Amino acid sequence: MDNFIVSARKYRPATFDMVVGQDTITTTLKNAIRNNHLAQAYLFCGPRGVGKTTCARIFAKTINCSSTGPDGEACDKCESCLSFNSQASFNIHELDGASNNSVDDIRNLTDQVRIPPQIGRFSVYIIDEVHMLSASAFNAFLKTLEEPPAHAIFILATTEKHKIIPTILSRCQIFDFNRINVDDIVNRLSWVAGNEGVSAEHEALHVIATKADGAMRDALSIFDQIVSFSGKKIMYSDVISNLNVLDYEYYFRITASAISGSVTAVLLTFNEILNKGFDGYNFMAGLSNHLRDLLVSRDEATVRLLETSPSIRQRYREQAVSAPLPFIYEALEIGSQCMLTFKGSKNQRLHVELALMRMCNIGGERASEESKKKAEQQTVDADIPLKQSLSSAPSPAFQPASETQTRVETTQKKASPGDGIAKKISIKNIVAETKTGVSSVGEPEAPVIREPAANDFTAEELHNAWNSFAAAIKEESPRIAVTLSAVTPELLPDKTVILRLDNSALKEAFDHNFKARLENHLRDTLVNSSLKLQTTVEATERGDILYSVDQKFNHLASKNPALRELKKTFNLDFE
Repeated sequence: MDNFIVSARKYRPATFDMVVGQDTITTTLKNAIRNNHLAQAYLFCGPRGVGKTTCARIFAKTINCSSTGPDGEACDKCESCLSFNSQASFNIHELDGASNNSVDDIRNLTDQVRIPPQIGRFSVYIIDEVHMLSASAFNAFLKTLEEPPAHAIFILATTEKHKIIPTILSRCQIFDFNRINVDDIVNRLSWVAGNEGVSAEHEALHVIATKADGAMRDALSIFDQIVSFSGKKIMYSDVISNLNVLDYEYYFRITASAISGSVTAVLLTFNEILNKGFDGYNFMAGLSNHLRDLLVSRDEATVRLLETSPSIRQRYREQAVSAPLPFIYEALEIGSQCMLTFKGSKNQRLHVELALMRMCNIGGERASEESKKKAEQQTVDADIPLKQSLSSAPSPAFQPASETQTRVETTQKKASPGDGIAKKISIKNIVAETKTGVSSVGEPEAPVIREPAANDFTAEELHNAWNSFAAAIKEESPRIAVTLSAVTPELLPDKTVILRLDNSALKEAFDHNFKARLENHLRDTLVNSSLKLQTTVEATERGDILYSVDQKFNHLASKNPALRELKKTFNLDFE
């Protein structure tokens, strides 16, 4: 039985061209070799599994190659390359910074650096996890790193560049390795699968690449794990089952139910997710990421930010059409707040369910508003031909035609959007009321003329309605509630209520979220559909701002001179 070699080692790049996702760095290193512009020290830093140590080994092999190709790659035929490939090279020394982090280890390294190479031109010292060196070891290493022998080159590799002292950084050429994007990882996995005779679904490889979080080594390790589980055929269902990844379908279902305002469907789906063993925090993190993907799917310019397979990308674009932009913004805010407070919640399931219900409330309110607008438009459309027919019909014997038309127009005014009357209007009753009728006792019925909802109200009634709205939104938005309670609304003769706010930011937030609601509340409570609400920013002169305690005292004393006598009598002073 042949010994198994993990894919991360078996398919480790042997040339610069095989390195995945680091084209800028590999091109720079090849040009440096080709032009013989080699520094005495390099620092390779970046996340795990992105090719730092691999590039260091390829670089060390190539600079010692006796017949480097025109493309800057090693020949793999000379004595130096052959000894490197067989792991018998005496010119390349690898050290682990975690286990060789003392001053004595660095002194031994310094003594070893003086020995020239036996084959090739350079002795290359690769120090992995160099951030693990102690402060004393770093200081002992400084002089050698700054002025090494001509034949010595140092390559330092680390995942935590911020832990390396600045004096070391200043002596190195620094190369920052990036996370490998999902598409590059998928292409590499497809190539490995082909070499191994494994059939893999494209969406399955996308899940593996996403789970690897930009690390090629992690992706290859996960690939080996899935092959051990499913054999020579990798299916999407096998991958999400083995890696404990929640299927995209659940996020699409949850979002669709939230948009429609269906709390029941959302809670049942979430219960199904919990029964599969998924954690509430990870679910909410995935749902927030799903909403983010919906947001970027709405625009052609940002759709490329989606790191999913083409079929899933199409589903995102389809759902993005039905998801209103304000819903996505508010749902993202709810999800973010839920994750921030999740760890401190005593009932974490209820905590997530409340967040989901709030998302449903957003969708339900918007759906009801759209239905209400549609119903109001249908009522208006139905009243127009009725008005035309009544204006052309013969007038009753005891009622002028103009009075009939006035009553119809009055009824239409009562059905204006926002006053809640449109749903109670019956066209059949309107027609019946415009005709002369005889009651059951034989007496003619008097025509009913409805007056518009424009009742007068006092300033006290306005103040009470104002405060009741502030109390109603206290839990939803404490800042707005306090602001409304602190200001006094100004009532103009034309029934326009003026709200003066301190700044434009507060005005914008109030207008976006509460202005229409407060206006409708005042109309319904005061029974006056002609009432209007206007917001404005109170202009403040720079000179009117009171900075010091003396200015504040003088301002108060100008209104109440007795304060000066009180201060003088008791010899008071400011704290």
